[in-house]
Amino acid sequence: NTTHWSAQLEHLRKTRRAIALDLRGHGLSQPPKDGDYRLVSQAGDIDAVVNKAGIKKFVLVGHSMGGSVAIAYAGLHPDRVAGLLIVDSGGDPKQFPEEQKQQIVKAMESDAYTDVTESYWKQLLVGSDHRIAERIMKDMKSMPKEMVVSQVKELFWFDPVPALSRYHGPKLSVITPVNDTEYSLHKLQPDFPHVVVTGTGHWLHMDKPEEFNRILDEFLSGVEVSK
Repeated sequence: NTTHWSAQLEHLRKTRRAIALDLRGHGLSQPPKDGDYRLVSQAGDIDAVVNKAGIKKFVLVGHSMGGSVAIAYAGLHPDRVAGLLIVDSGGDPKQFPEEQKQQIVKAMESDAYTDVTESYWKQLLVGSDHRIAERIMKDMKSMPKEMVVSQVKELFWFDPVPALSRYHGPKLSVITPVNDTEYSLHKLQPDFPHVVVTGTGHWLHMDKPEEFNRILDEFLSGVEVSK
């Protein structure tokens, strides 16, 4: 939810216009009545927000699933994205065995949902500050099962390559060491720079806000966009 970006918003708003949004079903945003959690639909939500705010061109930052939504948006509206910064998002899901994906989804749809999801979230929080970990676990547990299962399905079968191939502006992937593999996002294109932040969990912008903000500032310094 938007509070996860508090340190970045406070930092950026000293010199720039910065907006954070709760994607559908997250934070203060209502779940969609039709149950539509498709990444492309959530990219449409980004478009609705920037249009309402009168923003023509902007830098787009997304974490984890939000990074996939940001990539989908950049592929749909490449001329509006001045820069794309992705934070510890997934890579190429095609490399993940289909049978395994189906097994995980089946387990999540069953009565084992709580055990499966909490075990996964705890893995993502290894290395996190304990206060951040407690906060994230509380936030994650508040999310409805329908939304979580739908989002996992979307991410398991989302191919970021077509969208990335349509976007030719500045981009950067900021990841943890766990996410630095041969199938990682930055390995999908030869011109996709990346930075590794160590000693943190998956929510690295919360665990190490000062380091992340320095990376963000450096990226923004090379991007031309109206404030």
